[in-house]
Amino acid sequence: MSERINPRLLRPFFGTTPALPPQTLRTLLLVSLGLFFENYDLGLVNAALPQIADGLGMAAEDTGYYLSLIRLGGVGAFLLIPLADRIGRRRTFLLCLAGMSLGTFASALSQTPLQFAVCQMASRAFLLTAAALAVVILAEELPAEQRGGGIGLLSILGGIGFGLGAVLYAAIDWLPYGWRTLYAIGLLPVLLLPVLRRSLRETRRFEAQQTDAAHPAGSWLAPLAELARSSPRRAAAVGLAGLLSAMGGIAFHQYTSWFVKNEHGWSPPQYALMVIGGGLIALAGNVIGGRGSDRFGRRRIGIAGWMLFPPLAALFYLGPSHALVLAWGFAMLCGSASDIVLRALATELFPTSHRATAGGWLILVQTLGWSLGLLLVGLLTDSPEDLPPVIALLSLASLGAAAVFLFVPETNRRELEELTAAPPG
Repeated sequence: MSERINPRLLRPFFGTTPALPPQTLRTLLLVSLGLFFENYDLGLVNAALPQIADGLGMAAEDTGYYLSLIRLGGVGAFLLIPLADRIGRRRTFLLCLAGMSLGTFASALSQTPLQFAVCQMASRAFLLTAAALAVVILAEELPAEQRGGGIGLLSILGGIGFGLGAVLYAAIDWLPYGWRTLYAIGLLPVLLLPVLRRSLRETRRFEAQQTDAAHPAGSWLAPLAELARSSPRRAAAVGLAGLLSAMGGIAFHQYTSWFVKNEHGWSPPQYALMVIGGGLIALAGNVIGGRGSDRFGRRRIGIAGWMLFPPLAALFYLGPSHALVLAWGFAMLCGSASDIVLRALATELFPTSHRATAGGWLILVQTLGWSLGLLLVGLLTDSPEDLPPVIALLSLASLGAAAVFLFVPETNRRELEELTAAPPG
């Protein structure tokens, strides 16, 4: 039997046995870069929104429209990700790391709100594709009883990017060029590409499919056709849950920094402390959504998270100031647990031939949900005082996502081949 590794720090996510083969552990660490930079970029636009708006001359009432435009970068991810079902997960992942790095760096050079939005759109297409492929790669490499834990650990490693963005944002007033320096750091993944090319391998399941005469490579659009033909009900359920949860959560996340700065007079270092302190609570959501859903079931964890999210969002935006850190932390806990479950289901319910494309479908509907949520903020908000109640109202859409999860199959502790051999549903 090959050597297996189970470092003590991994045991909350994988348990004490069975441990991970070294190559699987290496793969997990490498693909976590996709989520790391997704969270870093997302954390920057959330935290530094006031400084970005001031630097580019973006009116406060127009932020929702520009942010909605940025979120439409997910449409590009939907067009990119079918490549992974044709040329491979590894090659597409490396391509996306390069694309997101260059797009983030270009954002640092933008001179107008529209230029910034366009650069962020392009960057976001690559970021979301890399993050989705990270989940696909792990789902295809990990055994059934460890898939949720692996995706949970992936989210924790990726979440370090959000924390790094918050820490650097705390020093934004002292950094040369301010927020632009934070975006220039996004060039780092390009420098890591030689290491990744040597170390990251293609998944065993994709290689097996490529040698299977029953699943020829086909055209770039073939996975989209397969998804629509063979799994329409599963795709519809995953898509509707993704749309509603994205719509319900986007304003909560996007306006956190703006809210504590303008409504409570917090400084950037105080915001960073909230993110770090509340983030320690939120980390438990990755364990609950990962290891917890391996044990208790994906649907139970997802439904519980989405049902608890709206009251916590309302407490943050409408409650007293002393509740901010706890409300933010527990809302993030519920959101991250449900998001892990949703990402897992978007890969587990579909065959290898179009598994990555199913992840792209989730990105597309989430993108529409994010853009619609931010558009509604713009339409329903006439003044800054309207924002908190509007955000609390929009969070109720998460309850719809919880209801949809009543109609999806349970996937925990079942091998992918067993799940996809069953009649589509």
